[in-house]
Amino acid sequence: MNKPSFLALLLAAGVAGTSVAQQAPEKIKVKSKRKNKTEMPVATSAPASVAPSVDLSQTYAETITQADLRQHLTVLASDEYEGRETGEKGQKMAAEYLATQFKQLGLQGPVQNSDNPYLQRFTMVRSTWADGATLKVGGQTFKWLTDFYATGSRGFQQETALQPVFAGYGIEQDGYSDYAALGDVKGKDLIVLLGEPTDAKGVAVLGKDGQPSKWGMDFRAKAALATQKGARSVFFVDFSPNANFEKLAARMTPYVSRPSIAFKEAAEGNTRATSFFVSPAVGYKLLGTSAAAVTKYMTTAGAATKPQASPFKPAKVLVSAPKKTEDFTTENVLGYLEGSDKKDEIVVLSAHYDHIGIIGGEVHNGADDDGSGTVTVLEMAQAFVKAKAEGHGPRRSILFMAVTGEEKGLLGSEYYTDHPIFPLQSTVANLNTDMVGRTDKEHEGKGDYVYVIGSDKLSSELHASLLAQNEKYTKMNLDFRYNDPEDPNRFYYRSDHYNFAKHGIPVAFFFNGVHDDYHGPKDEVDKIEFPKMEKRARLIFHTAWDLSNRDNRPVVDSNKK
Repeated sequence: MNKPSFLALLLAAGVAGTSVAQQAPEKIKVKSKRKNKTEMPVATSAPASVAPSVDLSQTYAETITQADLRQHLTVLASDEYEGRETGEKGQKMAAEYLATQFKQLGLQGPVQNSDNPYLQRFTMVRSTWADGATLKVGGQTFKWLTDFYATGSRGFQQETALQPVFAGYGIEQDGYSDYAALGDVKGKDLIVLLGEPTDAKGVAVLGKDGQPSKWGMDFRAKAALATQKGARSVFFVDFSPNANFEKLAARMTPYVSRPSIAFKEAAEGNTRATSFFVSPAVGYKLLGTSAAAVTKYMTTAGAATKPQASPFKPAKVLVSAPKKTEDFTTENVLGYLEGSDKKDEIVVLSAHYDHIGIIGGEVHNGADDDGSGTVTVLEMAQAFVKAKAEGHGPRRSILFMAVTGEEKGLLGSEYYTDHPIFPLQSTVANLNTDMVGRTDKEHEGKGDYVYVIGSDKLSSELHASLLAQNEKYTKMNLDFRYNDPEDPNRFYYRSDHYNFAKHGIPVAFFFNGVHDDYHGPKDEVDKIEFPKMEKRARLIFHTAWDLSNRDNRPVVDSNKK
């Protein structure tokens, strides 16, 4: 899952896009069936009748075991897979492992026009900051990764003269707009304060009940708004007393030095504003002012709870920030199980199998993020295949999907939903699993739990199904706190289910919350709590069993944020 910290948010800023410059795999009709030599003999008729006392959901949920979860995870989260970074050797190895597992289970490979029917390949562009980036203000030259750094897929290939415009906090919402007094900013370069207005006690004034809003927690919202307004670049600066740019720049160096990726067409026609991050010293130079004047502006804005007229006269800037680019391919891994009497309808069970690779010489294995979700999908696949082989297959078809590029901006799921193998109108629900193997600080020493996000956003019936399955089988604490639209973490928008939700497909996202090893080198298999993971996996399976066998698809009867 995308890291919510400021550090990791910076990494994701340059990742965007909506299409690729290659022919998408041809859609196939759900009712068609591909035969594979290794496919297990499975029943194609409606589920066989069984004694009323036999609970088939329970029977096959029990085939999801700690031992099997551990076996798969020990492979995928090993050093051999080098942290499974998108487009790199380890990610390719993981894709082959998953494709082989799907094939051995007897799932169909549904991707046509592919050298491997289990792999949905697509082209990306990898970009890296070239040597020699410079920033000059008032005759003074500032150093790359010391005084400033940048994120994004687009740079300034040649030294370019800029005349920035101060845009306050860069916020626009009901009752508050830093852009209202600026007019058209298309093609302009902006200076934006990080954070958001606060009162004299440091309490955020734009969020709910004094809590930070999305503007204060996530600079990406500001970068996206600037892009929407047509800005060419944004210079972000943090003047807060607790800011330590030198320390942040040191921590950011290995990340900024790593490639960013984008869809090929997006990279070629990229209009996304480039994000620069500058030290307070550079910020004062850019604004042509002093620390006292900046403090006064911030204090006044917080007290008034509305944008203030700019007292600053930004200086001219010379910037050079060239980028090197190269094309590469990556792939989603898909396994298809055909249903019986409702086979034209699809339930998608997803997880992302990529992670963040090797950073600073340390392998980040991502056992929890999202090795845990990936092997959960594998285990659910074996359970459904076993059910079908024994004459109790699902009525609806199921697509088991391990997606790539989540850590780079939900790229794999975006590609699938833009180029679906099966029509999206036939997709009845997506259950997405992203981190289900650990315990966060909030639940340490407490009972079994799982965070559920999004289950009621589009369909009351999906939500009701989830509640019913939990009450009947697993009886865990279902924690919905991150489902709150005002929650500053915005987890609903930060894993792969969201690309299905964007298309009106009911979703539920299962998550254990963050922990000290999140996106760190110690997210290892020996830290996974397999009993909890097993129970969470079984809950997701029970929900999938209900969705795939009920008479009617879950109704779409809401559209909550």
